[in-house]
Amino acid sequence: MNFEKKLNEYIEKVNFNIDSYLELRYPERIFEAMRYSILAGGKRLRPLLLLSACEAVGGNIEDCMPFACAMEMIHTYSLIHDDLPAMDNDDFRRGKPTCHKVYDEGIAILAGDGLLNYAFEVIFDAICKKGDINLAKAGKIIADYSGSKGMLVGQVVDIESEGKEIDKDTLLYIHDNKTGGLIKASLMAGALIGGASEKEVEKFKEIGYKIGMAFQIKDDILDVTSTTEVLGKPVLSDVKNNKITYVSLFGMEKAKEDFEKLSEEAVKLIGEFGEKAEFLQWYAKSLINRNK
Repeated sequence: MNFEKKLNEYIEKVNFNIDSYLELRYPERIFEAMRYSILAGGKRLRPLLLLSACEAVGGNIEDCMPFACAMEMIHTYSLIHDDLPAMDNDDFRRGKPTCHKVYDEGIAILAGDGLLNYAFEVIFDAICKKGDINLAKAGKIIADYSGSKGMLVGQVVDIESEGKEIDKDTLLYIHDNKTGGLIKASLMAGALIGGASEKEVEKFKEIGYKIGMAFQIKDDILDVTSTTEVLGKPVLSDVKNNKITYVSLFGMEKAKEDFEKLSEEAVKLIGEFGEKAEFLQWYAKSLINRNK
């Protein structure tokens, strides 16, 4: 199997569907801002995890496409808000000026709100059309892990921890929820839609924890070792914002060791799903070697 080709095909499908969902209409400026941010590039990591988890348990990825697109909308909303002056105050994202730099802060806030709300419009539309309880459960997981059980609470603790000395448990809580929340949701929702058992969904939750934690550790490493040109956003932003990171708390050597360990454990767990999980396993491995 040509995994690179399959990866690009999945990304093209996701981009095509996102473009279809977010047609320009009145008032055009808000939809322009939403489209600007979500179509500015990106790895489409969360949609890819969702689609490949569905495939790994023998499901049909077409059933997952609305949820995959919704997941990218939720992720993009979080980036728009994360870049705002009240948060990280970043001027660039994916090599382009951030949403608030192009459209002003008010429109950027509303563009983020619009993407979050539209994500659930897409999810509920898919649930109503299919009338499948597993789709409803998948939607509930996405709501939970983008909000009170994941990304939102992780972001809150992250903001409240700026400029403070925090311990290991607090840092792991931030990483597991702020970054890991949507990754766990993607894998669990995809597996559910694909017909996975409760035990299998729990295994995907564990895989999501390991991938999410490893992904954030790698982000912390790249924030120190990469360049703005490669990363597509300012480096040393965590230092600028007085944030404790995995690297600053544990040191670079420990961060690299833990990143490799978590990545290898995730890949091993995925392998337990057999041949149908080969693409997901390859994709998880590719995250280990990413440079941005």
